[in-house]
Amino acid sequence: MDAGPVLWVLSQKCEPESVRRGRAKPMSGVMKRMGMIFRAKANKALDRAEDPRETLDYSYQKQLELLQKVRRGVADVATSRKRLELQLNQLQSQSSKLEDQGRKALALGREDLAREALSRRAALQQQVTDLETQHATLQGEEEKLTLAAQRLQAKVDAFRTKKETIKATYTAAQAQTRIGEAFSGISEEMGDVGLAIQRAEDKTAQLQARAGAIDELLASGALDDQSGMHKDDIQAELDRLSGGTDVELELQRMKAELAGGTSDQKQAIEGGEQSPAQQQPQDAPRFDKQ
Repeated sequence: MDAGPVLWVLSQKCEPESVRRGRAKPMSGVMKRMGMIFRAKANKALDRAEDPRETLDYSYQKQLELLQKVRRGVADVATSRKRLELQLNQLQSQSSKLEDQGRKALALGREDLAREALSRRAALQQQVTDLETQHATLQGEEEKLTLAAQRLQAKVDAFRTKKETIKATYTAAQAQTRIGEAFSGISEEMGDVGLAIQRAEDKTAQLQARAGAIDELLASGALDDQSGMHKDDIQAELDRLSGGTDVELELQRMKAELAGGTSDQKQAIEGGEQSPAQQQPQDAPRFDKQ
């Protein structure tokens, strides 16, 4: 038989209680901390899920239920009071009947019957007295419950008015907050829209930069235009020079217009002809150097 488990059990039994308690304290602290964190998380989740309007409606419903119970209690007390009144009327009728019977018996010379009738009447009077006491007690309780029901009704009505006011104020504040968040762009819906717009603008800027870079590379000849529509560097230089000539011709035409030149001069300028001062005579003799 292996003696290892037995020795471990004996060591645990021989271990001082203070040592075992010291080992249990860290675990207890961890459990308390976990419980506190769980309660804090649950409280935050409940606070986020709670709607004050629903809470107010629930409180108002509970007050209505309490008012209904009070009214039911008033009705029960009133029913008991009415039952006692009926019993009192019956006992009083029996008492009057016994009194009449005793009077008749005494008139007929039956004193014994008269005494029996009066004895029964006395017993009924005792019951009547007890019922009257209970009736007075129930009537007092009924008045108290009626007054309490009236006060509770007034409180419930006041709470209903305050509840509706708070609900309207809360709804208005909530709507105002949502409008402000929408205008500022910090709401969840508008935040998603703002991010989409930002991404679209970034992609557009990236595409524009790429298109510009490709045009520059094509213009410099670093990239070849596979479609054959792009001009080479020689043609680009010729186009640049011709563009400069057009500018000079346009400038001379505008000067001629300002100076009041004739239409022939304008046509000569537009046709690229040189002015008479600039033209060299074709028939001028040439002198060769000897």
